[in-house]
Amino acid sequence: MFFIALAAIVLLAAADQIIKYAVVKNIPLDSEPIEVIKIGGKKIFSLDHIRNSGAAWSIMQGKTWFLVLLPIVVCAFAVWYMYRIRRGSKLELFSIALMVAGGIGNLIDRIRIKEVVDYIKFEPISFPIFNFADICVVIGAILFCICALFLSSDKDKKMTETVKEEQPDKAVNDDEKSEA
Repeated sequence: MFFIALAAIVLLAAADQIIKYAVVKNIPLDSEPIEVIKIGGKKIFSLDHIRNSGAAWSIMQGKTWFLVLLPIVVCAFAVWYMYRIRRGSKLELFSIALMVAGGIGNLIDRIRIKEVVDYIKFEPISFPIFNFADICVVIGAILFCICALFLSSDKDKKMTETVKEEQPDKAVNDDEKSEA
């Protein structure tokens, strides 16, 4: 499953770059948004082409060196962690793969053009424009939290049961020592 997760990272990061290439080639920078989904008179989703030299919500603008270095370290740690849990939960592996793919997708932009190409505009609320890589990171983080909150408790219960099964012999030995 580890190699499948690595393949998913490559495919998702490539998809992100292909979509961004299409946006750059077909939508002029800072042009009027293109309506994609409209229900009645209400806009839902639009495509817009902007650049973001910062992180989420444009924080840390101009800190490109940090926004390059941090994802490299985080992605390297995440791949190492994926290797460690390679025989564990497939959902946990996939959630990490999503986050790494999104991180790599935006990292490629930061290294190549010093900013990230964003293009998805959610119209009903005032929300920052985002991209496919951001979606991967958010969905991956949500799935990872689900794994941590709900699936790891099952692992903890199994570990506790295993430890309890091994403990009775030790408890007998401890009782014998205290009587002596």
